[in-house]
Amino acid sequence: MSFYIGNVLIPGPLVLGPMAGVTDLPFRTLCREFGCDYTYTEMVSAKGIKYNNKNTEELITIGEDEHPVAVQLFGSDPEIMAASALKILDHRFDIVDVNMGCPVPKVVNNGEGSALMMHPDKIYDIISTMTKHLSVPVTVKLRLGFDKEHINVVECAKAAEAGGASAVAVHGRTRSAYYSGNADWQPIIEVKKSLHIPVIGNGDVNSPEKAREMIERTGVDAVMVARAARGNPWIFNEIKTYLATGEKIPRPSYDEIFDLIERHMKMMIAYKGEYTGIREMRKHVGWYTVGMPDSASLRRKASLVESPKEMYDILENARKNLKESNR
Repeated sequence: MSFYIGNVLIPGPLVLGPMAGVTDLPFRTLCREFGCDYTYTEMVSAKGIKYNNKNTEELITIGEDEHPVAVQLFGSDPEIMAASALKILDHRFDIVDVNMGCPVPKVVNNGEGSALMMHPDKIYDIISTMTKHLSVPVTVKLRLGFDKEHINVVECAKAAEAGGASAVAVHGRTRSAYYSGNADWQPIIEVKKSLHIPVIGNGDVNSPEKAREMIERTGVDAVMVARAARGNPWIFNEIKTYLATGEKIPRPSYDEIFDLIERHMKMMIAYKGEYTGIREMRKHVGWYTVGMPDSASLRRKASLVESPKEMYDILENARKNLKESNR
């Protein structure tokens, strides 16, 4: 199920959704190892790039072999969006994606993210300005609309396509829904029928069965896995195997989970330094260990660690206790 976004070959249908504070380089690297076909950076402020914000460089760093990969920008000024994208193309991004779905108030209140869905004409202006200046494909990530009274994703997707967008991704929830309730895939079906460019479906893809169901029901070119990948990069291999063979492969053992946590921790420290890396690993440990016996206690302890040795000791103690309890 390979397809093209502009002139960029996407080798398969499995996409890791961009998530602020989650999809950094170490996590994206792990997801690719387990079968993810296409990744995005975390959401990056176009104004932050323009004004050389010191935190931006880490967000726009990609792996040596991380292709195809998109940088995801957010903003509302067409000229700033285009100029900022041009400024960072030497980072070797294959695609530039524009976030028009972020529901966070500080983004929306600034007229950015999902606020743009209230103004399809502005979507056209941003995308047409960017495509005129950029040599790489430009894509858009949308929600269904701002709220249930304004479900206008088809109109917004058409505006993006008219502006020159090479693909759209659609999350099956409105801005006002945030991440609650069930995703509605029907508007994604309508978007796919209405456009001539690839469509990526997003929302409630949390299992191999759900991935196949979305592809079959909506006809999308790819599925985007986001929250279901947190603490669970194995999901990409599980989906890939299921789509190819119908086989459901076993979930990772506790030992495999703890081994990957420790490896992830080493990658985070190498990339971000010990102080930041170990603190950011706290939330990842929480995600990796959901559903384990006594996981609440483990997450509580992990949330307080300040050194790699502390985290390692907590993890090894939890691993030992699980083995003893399974004897």
